[in-house]
Amino acid sequence: MSGAPGASGAFPEIERTLIGRERIAARVRELAARLCADLQAELAKDSGHAADPGRIVIVPIMSGAMIFASDLLREMPLKLSLGLVAVSSYPGKSLASKGAVIASELPANLAGKHVVIVDDILDSGQTIELVRRIVGDQKPASVRACVMLRKAVPRVATIPDDRLAEYVGFDIPDEFVVGYGLDYNGYYRNHPEIATLRRDAL
Repeated sequence: MSGAPGASGAFPEIERTLIGRERIAARVRELAARLCADLQAELAKDSGHAADPGRIVIVPIMSGAMIFASDLLREMPLKLSLGLVAVSSYPGKSLASKGAVIASELPANLAGKHVVIVDDILDSGQTIELVRRIVGDQKPASVRACVMLRKAVPRVATIPDDRLAEYVGFDIPDEFVVGYGLDYNGYYRNHPEIATLRRDAL
């Protein structure tokens, strides 16, 4: 872990950097390469659909995953489409999940598609479990999930970690983090690194 206390430019409330931008960029490239290889293997197995590579749908969970998903997509040279879904779980200044609630319509016509759910962080597991269940109801050809962070906390989800998210950027301790899409009370999403806030700022 790197970063000096308070060394945060426009955000003096930031205490320290957990993951710097260079490590983030390198890990995103690695995740994208794994996803591309696995999705190409799925397409190769699809009898009768070999000439239709556009069966990949990326489903970022808004708003936290928007920056991670944007960087990930730019590293994936595949024909794919994008379908956004909004899920509410950390309203306002909450530091703990209040339960996942779908706040927008899920993309339709996912039947027979290879769906990749992208989220910023796996903590309670409720959000990804909910989205996976609703996506699964549409009978896609495959469903996988990719998260930037996995927090070391007890899960509320009823399925194990390796079935919640097959691709994980970084494991982090049980600390409240902001930056790279993650917010506190609507702020800090544009901080380019993953960091903690000073206790007096929470």
